Amino acid sequence: MQPLEQELQRCLQEADRYRLLAEQSTDMISRHTPTPEWTFIDVNPAIERMLGYRADEIIGTSGYDLFHPDDADNLKKRADSVRYRRGMYTNVYRFQHRDGHYIWLETTSRTIRDELGHPVEIICVSRDVTERELAQQATRRLARVVEASSDIILFCNHRTLQLTYMNETAYRTFGAERENLAVFYLNQLFPQDVLHTLVEPALQHAALYGTWYGSIPLYPAGNPGRIAEIREIIAHRNRAENMQVEYYSIIARDITLKRKAEEKAKRQQLEMAHMSRLLSVGEMATELAHEINQPLATIINYCNGTFRRLEEGQITELTQVTRSMELISAQARRASEIIKRMRRFVRRTEFQRVSFPVNETCIEVTRFLNQEALDNSIRFDFDLDPDNPILEADRLQIEQVLLNLVRNAIEAYSDSDISPKPVTIRTRVEGKRITVSVIDQGPGIDPAQLDNLFEPFITSKENGLGMGLSISHTIIESHCGRLWVESDGQSGTRFHFQLPLKGQA
Repeated sequence: MQPLEQELQRCLQEADRYRLLAEQSTDMISRHTPTPEWTFIDVNPAIERMLGYRADEIIGTSGYDLFHPDDADNLKKRADSVRYRRGMYTNVYRFQHRDGHYIWLETTSRTIRDELGHPVEIICVSRDVTERELAQQATRRLARVVEASSDIILFCNHRTLQLTYMNETAYRTFGAERENLAVFYLNQLFPQDVLHTLVEPALQHAALYGTWYGSIPLYPAGNPGRIAEIREIIAHRNRAENMQVEYYSIIARDITLKRKAEEKAKRQQLEMAHMSRLLSVGEMATELAHEINQPLATIINYCNGTFRRLEEGQITELTQVTRSMELISAQARRASEIIKRMRRFVRRTEFQRVSFPVNETCIEVTRFLNQEALDNSIRFDFDLDPDNPILEADRLQIEQVLLNLVRNAIEAYSDSDISPKPVTIRTRVEGKRITVSVIDQGPGIDPAQLDNLFEPFITSKENGLGMGLSISHTIIESHCGRLWVESDGQSGTRFHFQLPLKGQA
């Protein structure tokens, strides 16, 4: 065989091998005219699996017509989806399937030119990247959601606790800028005691169980006045390798406005409670004046009697004057205690959580109402828990609730002729909570009024404002408790409130 024939034979064999490779390839290999129509000249069988066309159906048709309208001019516009490298273009675009829907293709193309540099044809290698693009779109959508979220979202490295990502809300809350951000680590966001006692155990819990839910306070140092709290931590594992925790997602929320609103509501509640106490004292003005007048009148009588006996010479020894002074001093102390009790009750205070015995508070409130009880033939009966349970609450506010309930019980007898008129105050420990009850044997409350009894401005009193029970209800709820009433409208009324015992809130 001549050398020329051998070379020709070798070329034919090589062409057959390339043809075989093209026909067996899972990628779509196609040739196109360089005209704007991008007409198919030739294509391998992979087109049928990818686009649903047989090769003989598509050859001679315009490829340009199958582009999605938004992607047809990607190459001309040098869209973001187009990359150029070493004479080859890679384009990601949507192409129409025979069934009418669009799939995503990634095509690498090269233009073949003649000796004069004129384009002869375009050779393309295309692969179906629909799954990849849809996954990336989902990821981009999720990223936009994360970035636009009003929650603070942080990604934190498992080992170094370095923050690898913060969304826009986080930057804004921390008072930082993306361009000038110093490297953030979790230990830069929390005091050491909070980091060790709250944050690290939360991360360990998330690593062990996948997620952690709770509340950890966060005070951004770069943005004084802001308050946030971590609500959730999610541990993400490397599922492709060893299933070890790779990083954490930390979700927090800026609660500055919420806290300000709560503080404003608390201040308003305190003001309303203070107003209620003033109104209560105003309603009891006559009884209080009478109660104070008694020891003052007694003091005057003791003084006048002592002076008279001195003038008449009946007192010859110092011990006789000493006894009179002891009696005067006792009555002065009594008057002083009444005034101190009244001043303590009406003073304006901030919310103060203290520990105190609830039985003692019940007795103290009845002392404050002693004169009103005497004037109305009221008898206080105490059925107090023998364990003398301890509450941890704002004592003044709890006294105010008791005062409102006991005065309601006294007023329940306004049209009753029985004497004495019993008002029972009972305390009972029930599990981790204590129940305080104020019980009268008056005519009861009309069942139609029970549903809205604790609403503001609802009252059965002729001159009442209808705020006492509403404020009492708010106070008890702010202490994580509940206040309710029982009455059949005939045989008395039982008000109860229940609060957590000390250490059980």
